[in-house]
Amino acid sequence: MTTPQTSKVTWKDVPTRTVTAGGVEFAYRELGADNGGTPLVCLIHLAAVLDNWDPRVVDGLAARHRVITFDNRGVGASSGKPASSMEEMARDAITFIKAMGLEQVDLFGFSMGGMIAQEIVLMEPGLVRRMIITGTGPAGGEGIGKVARVTYLDMLRGLLTRQDPKQFLFFTRTPAGIRAGKEFLQRLKERSANRDKEITVAALQAQLKALRRWGAKKPVDLSKIHHPVLVANGDSDRMVPSKNTYDLAQRLPNSELVIYPDSGHGAVFQFHADFLSKALEFLAR
Repeated sequence: MTTPQTSKVTWKDVPTRTVTAGGVEFAYRELGADNGGTPLVCLIHLAAVLDNWDPRVVDGLAARHRVITFDNRGVGASSGKPASSMEEMARDAITFIKAMGLEQVDLFGFSMGGMIAQEIVLMEPGLVRRMIITGTGPAGGEGIGKVARVTYLDMLRGLLTRQDPKQFLFFTRTPAGIRAGKEFLQRLKERSANRDKEITVAALQAQLKALRRWGAKKPVDLSKIHHPVLVANGDSDRMVPSKNTYDLAQRLPNSELVIYPDSGHGAVFQFHADFLSKALEFLAR
């Protein structure tokens, strides 16, 4: 189904492929197919498509692992009606994983992707070996229901200052945070050809609805998730308040916590070298 990639192929030029399952044509990209071990499936954040993954992070992970990223139903180049709940997104992700012929995977979920990862492991625990969840929180977590308001506010700030909203949403307003945001946004532009389709307004609204539902949901018993989990975030996340990261780590019985200083939602991109070192060591166990 997939053609092994040569070591010269990187995130900025890896081809986009499709696989059809459950009536949906899923767009995906894959790196490191020659690497052995458990494949790593990546789950992206709110309003994001394939091009929103940090090339340094994907290339770094793919140096040792088979890394697969995909657009969920109705997002980017994937067909279908966009899902409006984390549970639906998780079921779609499971459908995609099985369509790829994968019997067990590791998961890397960032932000909304970390919420989807929690649903996947609760729905099908045998499908998952290990999880890395960053910039995320549990169902019913503090401030998660307000993500839509924060997002719209920073979209307006970006418009008024002619900046990408992610500069405000993902990074602190300190000199280090501003610099890291600019560097991150430049890396996202490295792929110049065959870029993904931008998310539609309808898909964004569906995802914001899913986030509101997740924020209003009753807390789930996470003590039954015995999988090893690496939990990471910055100490000043204003999208998904950092308090949720500590809460997650406490409630997951087999978790490790990493908190980066002077950083926000996108801490793992700001500190990508250190994060890669920790993530690769965690996945190698």
